[in-house]
Amino acid sequence: MKILHTADWHLGKIVNNIYMTEDQAYILEQFMSIVKKEQPDVVIIAGDLYDRSIPPKQAVELLNQTLTKLINEINVPVLAITGNHDSPDRLDFGAKLFRRQNLYLETKLTKEYEPITIHDQWGPVHFHLIPYVEPAEVAYIFEDDSIKSHQQATEKLIEHIEKHYDMSERHVWVGHSFIAGGMESESEERLSMVGGTPYVDASLFDQFSYVALGHLHQAQQILRETVRYSGSILKYSFSEVNHHKSVTLIDLENKDECSVEKIPLVPRRDFEIVEGYFSELMEGEAANHRENYLHVRLLDEGTILDPMGKLRKVYPNILHLERAALSPHRQQESLEELKARQKLEPLDLFSAFYQEIKQDELPDKRKSMIESAIEDLRLKERGK
Repeated sequence: MKILHTADWHLGKIVNNIYMTEDQAYILEQFMSIVKKEQPDVVIIAGDLYDRSIPPKQAVELLNQTLTKLINEINVPVLAITGNHDSPDRLDFGAKLFRRQNLYLETKLTKEYEPITIHDQWGPVHFHLIPYVEPAEVAYIFEDDSIKSHQQATEKLIEHIEKHYDMSERHVWVGHSFIAGGMESESEERLSMVGGTPYVDASLFDQFSYVALGHLHQAQQILRETVRYSGSILKYSFSEVNHHKSVTLIDLENKDECSVEKIPLVPRRDFEIVEGYFSELMEGEAANHRENYLHVRLLDEGTILDPMGKLRKVYPNILHLERAALSPHRQQESLEELKARQKLEPLDLFSAFYQEIKQDELPDKRKSMIESAIEDLRLKERGK
């Protein structure tokens, strides 16, 4: 069975006051081309379809258009769950009706939970659609007040699955959670930690043929190749500047045979951090593409009149500009330098100051004069 795994679309996302809807529409068209080319048997969307519980109209239209194309034009079953950014109540509307069209959208866990089973030439594959839920919700469903953490909630869910289903067959877990050992970024909203930690141990999923995860925005595997985050479809902060966005194609044969391939997604506008002097940046060669979303660090120390306005005439999508000398990174460096200088002897401190100002070593003659002056000051301080 061929499975295409994606997650964390975050439709309606705003980054530095810029709506990302146009970029999301562009990348989802690319996603559609991948679906048409690869012809998977099923598409998985592992949560965070929207970026917030009440998405803007354009985001709702984009999701509607995308799902309609997948279901009606390409005729591929879609298995999706809600993430921590989605509103289960809003996405639950019509979910049961959509099942007749092969759109399986799981928004809430219930006591009547059942997996979605799809057959291929090797037999059944059971897809367990586990939307993002708080531990208290799992405790209520199973009437177990001892469940306080995401780890305990996941243990209970897997215990239920292993009790009611034949684990010698192929099972796929579709979830939205933070697996311990995963690499996070600034654009992810932290999961709740009330009464415990948000982390879940990857070893819990040993009985599953594949684990399709959402939440973390960097495409990655945890412990083994078949426990994977597909990552977000776009970069949503400059902490993700080195990420390589993709969707994951899985070829699932028998229970223990599963191959994984990452198919890259190429954005219309990439995220970049550029650093340089104002005059150099104005030449227009600092970024890989002038239309990219930029975080600019200016190295100039003097006053510059309206640097953002002038630079945006060359790079229209600058999202953030900072003076490198005032950046938190440089402030930390300056603090370390200050601590180091506080340990210097007065002559060494003056020599360092002279070197910084004159860009030259302090001559021996002047060094002797300074040494003599320092000694005179010491004697005066001692009252001699």
